[in-house]
Amino acid sequence: MGEPLLSLKSHMAVSVSRQSLQKYPQKVVLIGDSLVYGFGDAEGGGWADRLRRRWMDPDNPGPILYNLGVRGDTVQQVTQRLENEFRLRGELRRQLPDRLVLSVGLNDTARIGRVSGRLMTDEPHFRQHIADLLDRARQLCEVYFVGMVPVNEGAMPYADMLYFSRLDQVRYKEITRQACAERDIPYMDVYHRWASKGEGWCNARLCRDGIHPNALGHQTLLADISSWAPLAGVLV
Repeated sequence: MGEPLLSLKSHMAVSVSRQSLQKYPQKVVLIGDSLVYGFGDAEGGGWADRLRRRWMDPDNPGPILYNLGVRGDTVQQVTQRLENEFRLRGELRRQLPDRLVLSVGLNDTARIGRVSGRLMTDEPHFRQHIADLLDRARQLCEVYFVGMVPVNEGAMPYADMLYFSRLDQVRYKEITRQACAERDIPYMDVYHRWASKGEGWCNARLCRDGIHPNALGHQTLLADISSWAPLAGVLV
């Protein structure tokens, strides 16, 4: 008589577990700068919103996605708002997210006033800020990092005062990539993916300001991110 009862209890436990998985879909938080926010994509609202729309059908729901991108944010600013912001989001009020996708760093590379002007965030401070961000993030949940896209240097200056260059981008993205590698955080090198396809290909995917992806750029980003191995089973 003991075995059927044990079998029934096991079956009920599995059933409850499955119901829990269905009732409580995983929460994915995207946090960073304008690349996450989606500025430049007037058609689809950016790659993150394009992704979120895949999961908006109640009859075929997917993970719950929170877009916490803020235009102009530096790594330090994202670090400062990292935990407080997602704790105020709906289902996340009493629990941590299941996965966290970071994408920030371009604004730190800006030079102010002229091509050789001072950096928005100098290299030593950037190293410290990116380390702080990654260390705090991985204490919360699984973390992934999506890198920056190459800028169009011919469109500079941005807002008549900020100069972005690919040379500075490469230095800062390598600092980020190395910091992620040291912490076993998957890093998607968007810069390398795009730059390898040529300047004309990249510029066709940027707005006239030279730094924000346009609608085609965000479509490309969504395809890149959806097919990226570390997230392929999560964001599709």
